[in-house]
Amino acid sequence: MIIVKNISDLNNIISNQSSKTSNIGLVPTMGSLHDGHLALIRDANKKCDIVWVSIFVNPTQFNDLNDYNSYPNELENDIKKIRTISSKIYVFYPSVSEIYNNGVSSEKFNFNDLDKVLEGKHRPGHFNGVATIVKKLFKTIKPLKVFFGEKDFQQTIIVREIINSYFPKITLITCPTIRNNYGLALSSRNKLISKKALNNSGIIFETLLFVKNNFVKTSYKQLKKSVKQKIEDISTFKLDYFEIRESETLNPYDENNKKKSYRAFICVKVEGIRLIDNLLIN
Repeated sequence: MIIVKNISDLNNIISNQSSKTSNIGLVPTMGSLHDGHLALIRDANKKCDIVWVSIFVNPTQFNDLNDYNSYPNELENDIKKIRTISSKIYVFYPSVSEIYNNGVSSEKFNFNDLDKVLEGKHRPGHFNGVATIVKKLFKTIKPLKVFFGEKDFQQTIIVREIINSYFPKITLITCPTIRNNYGLALSSRNKLISKKALNNSGIIFETLLFVKNNFVKTSYKQLKKSVKQKIEDISTFKLDYFEIRESETLNPYDENNKKKSYRAFICVKVEGIRLIDNLLIN
């Protein structure tokens, strides 16, 4: 396995790879890999001749310094997990200064308000940070296929916008959310909450299933009330937001037209840690 830490070495390897094949796959991550990440890497390994996994905790997509500083960093363990899939996978593990050599700041993008709702509303500037690092990675690694998880559904829509605007030859592959035995969507942040909270965390997915089963016959106002009650019945859980939006556009839910494709989005603060999830509900 080759681990690359600087862009000059990366450019040399990519130049050689690009001359041999165009089927390069990329799985961008922030490390602390779990089974959700590994599912993305396995899918990439099946569909691509060459697979790159980037591991970079990107400071520009954090609007909370404590969140950035507490984000898990487990490179050695991550490498072991990747090696169980294939020893031929390439890993790009740059420093912050390697990526942001002219200062840590985001490029500004126009996403036509896709970045102003849901996570974007609660984390101002977050998606400019995501788009900045994604654009840098795509430009440098030159993948044909990129792999992202459905758990961060809004992020996949933002990435699609970046691809449409700058990289029309790239194919975006979105993989299903991987869950633990309680139904909790896997996330590196899950490691930051207590075992007791993890045991109770199934309520998040249970609540989304409740919404899916009741959204046709129940008013949006009542659904919101029920969701808040279910989540906050657990003392250390606090609902950050719950919304239903159109699946592809993230336009607001039109209660008079329930035939459109809708997705429920939720964010719950568990012991102060933000956990997000979403579910297609019709």
